[in-house]
Amino acid sequence: MTTRIVLAFAALLLLSSVATSADKKHLLLIGQKRDNHPPTTHEFMAGLRVLAKCLEPFDTIDVRTIQADEPCPEAADLIRRSDAIVLFVCEGAQWMGNDPRRQEAIAQLAARGGGLTALHWGIGCREQQFVAPFTQLFGACHGGPDRRYEKLDTRLRPADPTHPIARGLEPIDIHDEFYFRLKRPQGDSQPQALLTAAIDGQDETVSVAWQRPDGGRSFGFTGLHFHDNWRQQFYRRLVTQGVLWTLKVDIPTTGINVDVPEDVLKLE
Repeated sequence: MTTRIVLAFAALLLLSSVATSADKKHLLLIGQKRDNHPPTTHEFMAGLRVLAKCLEPFDTIDVRTIQADEPCPEAADLIRRSDAIVLFVCEGAQWMGNDPRRQEAIAQLAARGGGLTALHWGIGCREQQFVAPFTQLFGACHGGPDRRYEKLDTRLRPADPTHPIARGLEPIDIHDEFYFRLKRPQGDSQPQALLTAAIDGQDETVSVAWQRPDGGRSFGFTGLHFHDNWRQQFYRRLVTQGVLWTLKVDIPTTGINVDVPEDVLKLE
């Protein structure tokens, strides 16, 4: 009798473990090694390490990080098994379009209501041909021959302080490189301006949030050229809350705690 009770209890524990694992949301952080930019800029993998640390307290989210330098044949299968992805890569729109399997996997993720996030160069590309397919999924793209960007000191402000991603964010003076005049998707459904930066005397949209028609959510931020900006609580909170929003996780009205140890912020 005792043996049967022990076995039954073990079986219950196993079932509980399986259920808990099944209930978790799977987030895939997709980075690359730094491109031809100088050190301390375009430090994609180091930035994702900070983001992963900010997400650690959320035990209902299983976070996996990959370095997706070409070729990256495993990316499509990993995306298919994810509930949300973050692109922090060189020319994210082209990275998606370079591999039909990757583009199909991201489209399938969106179709089932998955979360899509793109950061800095991950929200852009040089070639026009990659722009439209990307905007239809991520909501915005800095791409094509008429793309605009500027490196400057500016004030970054929430365009809609009531949006869940903007909770706990106050205007901040920052030095960064921002892409702006972003291309938008075709159709009536359009992304919402989330943050603006003063550039050449105008308030330009540099971050968007989009409740897509398929029921999923997309978030994009064009800053984060400089790795050092991860030291700003504003930046860590913005990106972390943006990712959580795409995963449909509730965000406290005062914003989440994004304190991280100093060693996580340092470049290796």
